[in-house]
Amino acid sequence: MRLRKKINLYTAVLFIFLLLLMNVSIYFVFSNLMVVNELNRAKAETEKIAFDVSKNVNNISPNDLLRSYLPIDGMIGIVKEGQRKGTAVTSNSEKQLSNRNSSFYPGEKSAIITYHQNKYVFVSNPIIWGDGSVVNLQITKSISATEEMLAVLRIVLIAVTIIAMIPVLISSTILSNFIARPIRSMIDTMKEIQTSGQFKRLSLEEKAKDELVEMGKTFNHMIDLLQANFEKQEQFVSNASHELKTPLTVIESYASLLKRKGLERPELFDESIEAIHSEAIRMREMTEQMLLLAKHQEKWNIEKENVNLTDIMADLAKVYKNAYNRTVEIDSSDAIEALTDVQKLKQLLFIFLDNARKYSDEQISVYIGQTSRDAYIRIEDRGDGIPQAELPKVFDRFYRVDEARSRKQGGSGLGLSVAKEIADAIDVRIEMDSLEGRGTNVTLLFNKARMTLDG
Repeated sequence: MRLRKKINLYTAVLFIFLLLLMNVSIYFVFSNLMVVNELNRAKAETEKIAFDVSKNVNNISPNDLLRSYLPIDGMIGIVKEGQRKGTAVTSNSEKQLSNRNSSFYPGEKSAIITYHQNKYVFVSNPIIWGDGSVVNLQITKSISATEEMLAVLRIVLIAVTIIAMIPVLISSTILSNFIARPIRSMIDTMKEIQTSGQFKRLSLEEKAKDELVEMGKTFNHMIDLLQANFEKQEQFVSNASHELKTPLTVIESYASLLKRKGLERPELFDESIEAIHSEAIRMREMTEQMLLLAKHQEKWNIEKENVNLTDIMADLAKVYKNAYNRTVEIDSSDAIEALTDVQKLKQLLFIFLDNARKYSDEQISVYIGQTSRDAYIRIEDRGDGIPQAELPKVFDRFYRVDEARSRKQGGSGLGLSVAKEIADAIDVRIEMDSLEGRGTNVTLLFNKARMTLDG
């Protein structure tokens, strides 16, 4: 069953149920009030008649006395103790009551009785009879007028219920259409996206503030994110293809050269092998970095612990000294600790040290310290530097400040993107400052408050 029909059905059923419940409650409350009113009125009337009968029982014959108080639609009688049938007079409209057996009650009694499918109010009061004995003065009155009023009330309430169902059904239909319209529009838009492959958004009423508009805005926001991610993915694939095409072309060219002239010109052998080896290494590094970037942050498998930043930096300086014969000067007066993932931090520092090595020939300096808020590691090189206008773009994938220089140094434009991903994963903030021709400063900041909170 479609959502619109469900809303229509459930709303109509609920409204009708509540309407029936309300009308039935009204009927029973009103019916009970009328019956109680009939009983009270009959009891009051019987008490007054009982007083008069007791007063005049010795002056007027019983039949004449009872006949003077006979109700127009009922029966009045005297029942003595032990009698099954007392003395009674009956109105012409209720002659069948004369056949009803009587009973003696020691106290007052009142009730609604049914006789021959008709309802009556019955009241019995004990009185002192002329011979000094205690007898019952019993009055039985029809409540057919009340029953007729209740029947009319039942018809009115049923009619009201049926008439009220019409606007209920109409309003539930309007309500279901109102709720289902944006959902229908969303489904149509999704199908159109599925068919055309183009990202589309819902047109919304900006003035409305209800949940349906909020749902539509959320849908549009989700489409924006999907489109942005799709465009990024397309750009990434395009850039990756472009970047891999160049080393593959170089390898193919040198392989062809070796195939054609390698035997005739042996001097080309070393140059070709060196070029092929260099491009193969660059492809491997680029592939590794692209795979790293493709990982989601949740898959970083972070394992944090308190580490001494100075000790980590000293170990890396030894590696750089041995591997590249470059000196990394460390300036740190105290033992600075931070809560972080050791391996990811080393990977992050390798990226920035490698950039400093590639783009500067002079000494690399590292400063380790802390402020009231952060612990930090600052890496300074005295290389070519980066123009200020280029700084916001350096963390974009495949972005190179200088294409010719980067390619010469073996850069792929992915290193700083990887660094940014790693820094976000281990909660390290990166600040970069550079002056063209003077060098670049990169500062890694470890938030102390977060370190304490995490600890």
